[in-house]
Amino acid sequence: MEALNSIVGAVNGVVWGPMMLVLILGVGFFLQVGLKFMPIRKLGMGFGLMFKGREATGEGQITPFNALMTALSATIGTGNIAGVATAVFLGGPGALFWMWMTALVGMATKYSEAVCAVKFRERDEEGNYVGGPMYYIKNGLGAKWAWLGIAFAVFGSIAAFGIGNGVQANGVAQVLETNFGFNTSVTGIVLMVLTGAVILGGITRIGAVAGFLVPFMAVSYIIAGLIVLVINADAIGTAFGLVFTHAFTPSAAEGGFAGAAVWAAIRFGVARGVFSNEAGLGSAPIAHAAAETKGPVNQGLIAMLGTFIDTIIVCSITGLAIIASGAWTSGESGAALTSLAFENSLPGIGGPLIAIALSIFAFTTILGWSYYGEKCMEFLFGVKVMLPYRILWIVAIYFGATADLGFIWLLADTLNAMMAIPNLIALALLSPIVFKVTKEFFATGGKSEEAGHAAE
Repeated sequence: MEALNSIVGAVNGVVWGPMMLVLILGVGFFLQVGLKFMPIRKLGMGFGLMFKGREATGEGQITPFNALMTALSATIGTGNIAGVATAVFLGGPGALFWMWMTALVGMATKYSEAVCAVKFRERDEEGNYVGGPMYYIKNGLGAKWAWLGIAFAVFGSIAAFGIGNGVQANGVAQVLETNFGFNTSVTGIVLMVLTGAVILGGITRIGAVAGFLVPFMAVSYIIAGLIVLVINADAIGTAFGLVFTHAFTPSAAEGGFAGAAVWAAIRFGVARGVFSNEAGLGSAPIAHAAAETKGPVNQGLIAMLGTFIDTIIVCSITGLAIIASGAWTSGESGAALTSLAFENSLPGIGGPLIAIALSIFAFTTILGWSYYGEKCMEFLFGVKVMLPYRILWIVAIYFGATADLGFIWLLADTLNAMMAIPNLIALALLSPIVFKVTKEFFATGGKSEEAGHAAE
């Protein structure tokens, strides 16, 4: 196990090195500039389309709203509770600033991913719409880039078991054992049963469950987090000061905090930001490709909200609660750090609340990522692989719940980067098409997509 840890650790150091951070932030910034900062300027329009998107407006399997909720079910997970805490523990308060930067450029990335996903989607042997990086590489870039689509599908199908299965199941098992004394094996079995009941029904059932659970859990967590911030209102100004100061200057050791260089703030802020909102990974467009939408830009405007909601809202509340409460200097890390921050402010309530929130967040992430991994496998082997993959996914949950957390986090972190590389290359190459359809959409007031929808 030590040898495996060393190998994965060495690979992680390379794939999450300076070049990866430049690639993620660079491609996102390039797309944001190319779109003339439209994802930020049209944020209100995106929210308007999201609420209208509860009704189907085109061909697909799920409503635009449920497509976003499915994508959010996969993004709002342990990264929002344990991931943010780990970033602050390893990189200091400045890591939160770099999570924000990742999200602001990531909105353009997520928008572009969904535009490409809908524009280049196709129907599978069962007549269902399928899409995502492997399909927009195949249908958008042509045969000479086929290897890149295959690489993404291979990385995605394996990575899903890390980021979307093992990490989530492990997070639930650990937090329920710590707070309620639940045996990790029992938690693993319960998660297997609940997951099986949903994912065996396919994307329609996943979308329906996500459409109900995600808004409920997100709003509940945001309200609880705001209460913690109100209780620590006098420290919020100082917390923001620490975030901005330590984004550009080293964090000195304080209490149980060991101190961190600026590079650590950048590295862990960006890495955990991407782990949380998944902008650039290429996972969310797999869900958006199934949306019953008028066209690519409509779904892109809805898709970009995923990054904003996940990081700018949910992760910010977690990070600011940890810093404002003073818990960040305690020496705790992961979910235990977030739990401590909430418990300090809401004695007797905070700890259990975080345990329940993390459990629901992680469960919906397991559902969303099961679909992502399945579609990657379907791209490689066809629809015949779907049922065996779902069964394997359910079984893997038990092993994730009872495995070593440290190695799973490291493996998931590494596989994230391996997925992102082919996707970011594809987005850069397809950017002229994204810019073109976006310009046409706004030049015609959206009529270009209505005409395309009518033609279909």
